[in-house]
Amino acid sequence: MSSLSVEEKVSRNPSAADLKDGAKPEHWQDAAGSGFVNPWPSFRVLGPLEMIGMVAAAARDMPSPKADAVKEKLPIRTPTWGLEPENAEKHETAIRATWLGHACFLVEFPTRSNEPGSRGVRVLFDPVFSHRCSPFTFLGPKRFTPPPCKVEEIPDVDAIVISHNHYDHMDTATLKALYARSPERPPQIFVPLGNGPYLHSIGVPESSINVLDWWDSKRLSIKLPSSKGSDSATLSVDITCTPCQHFTGRSLTDRFKTLWSSWVVEEVPPASVSVTSPLKLFFGGDTGYRSVMDHQKEDEVPVCPAFKEIGKVFGSFDLALIPIGAYMPRQFMSPIHCAPQDSVRVFKDINAKKALGMHWATWVLTTEDVFEPPKKLAEEAQKIGIPDNDFTVCEIGETRFYH
Repeated sequence: MSSLSVEEKVSRNPSAADLKDGAKPEHWQDAAGSGFVNPWPSFRVLGPLEMIGMVAAAARDMPSPKADAVKEKLPIRTPTWGLEPENAEKHETAIRATWLGHACFLVEFPTRSNEPGSRGVRVLFDPVFSHRCSPFTFLGPKRFTPPPCKVEEIPDVDAIVISHNHYDHMDTATLKALYARSPERPPQIFVPLGNGPYLHSIGVPESSINVLDWWDSKRLSIKLPSSKGSDSATLSVDITCTPCQHFTGRSLTDRFKTLWSSWVVEEVPPASVSVTSPLKLFFGGDTGYRSVMDHQKEDEVPVCPAFKEIGKVFGSFDLALIPIGAYMPRQFMSPIHCAPQDSVRVFKDINAKKALGMHWATWVLTTEDVFEPPKKLAEEAQKIGIPDNDFTVCEIGETRFYH
């Protein structure tokens, strides 16, 4: 059986030197870290009347996709996890990303080995397999596309990474199922600040919980048994919690009480393997990019500076997983969700080489047509000069390779 270990890494915070002893980070609401803010002019908090307007607009205008159109335009693949014989050589040097719907991806890093049966570090992002993304099983948005497999059919994972605590990103039933299936080797889970008590409440072992602030980083290492009977080389990734523009809350009373984040995962190849450019992945979670009122021009409002900062710190990314859906009405949703014209700018800001769009095609959460995001993504990518297929979408259940 493989073994897992985690060690602390030095913070990647580019502003750490500016923090005096006892000073709070700018995204903390107070010195105790009991609440959080988006510390940029690109964000605005919706007032009570706007919240009521948003809910009314959603109730009035949210489209209900027809089953025939969904079946035709959003085919579901049974995942193969990229294990077809013709892909065998790619496992050694490429990232494998399998989209499991909405913001959930299973990502496997390179094996860096040609040994039969070897595998790389596996990271599962924002797994939600429940029918509704809601605190209730009988009320709330329900899937119009099913998960492509059962939770039990997902290959063993080494890490689960959660962007924030909204129900379409952090699901109690799914997490319980993932931990129930491997009590002898539970995956390490990585969450932003404030989410520790929730994980304890659903039975995640304390030794598996990693709670990080923006720019905190940990190294996850796995050692897999060799087919020759001895341990194979240790494979590692550095997992860093990075900023984004959003909010949190699982009830009416806990908004902004836990942190939200994007994430960066960097390959750390074995010392015995010569790798010129270790692979890097960016996971956007759920984020806005700017706040646009109906009377404003999009190009004249401030944009979130966090993404250019992430690009500067990490250099570039071989693959980015970036949200592209749930963006209308624009006046209400722009502070917290990317429309495609925002998504392509995030792609540019972080210096991504390739990207897949996510956060669409699963639940009706907002008022745009559910089939619109990939069409707009292609249009907006072309407008700002992103080459064809550098930032695109895949089918639910599909695996793609990047290196």
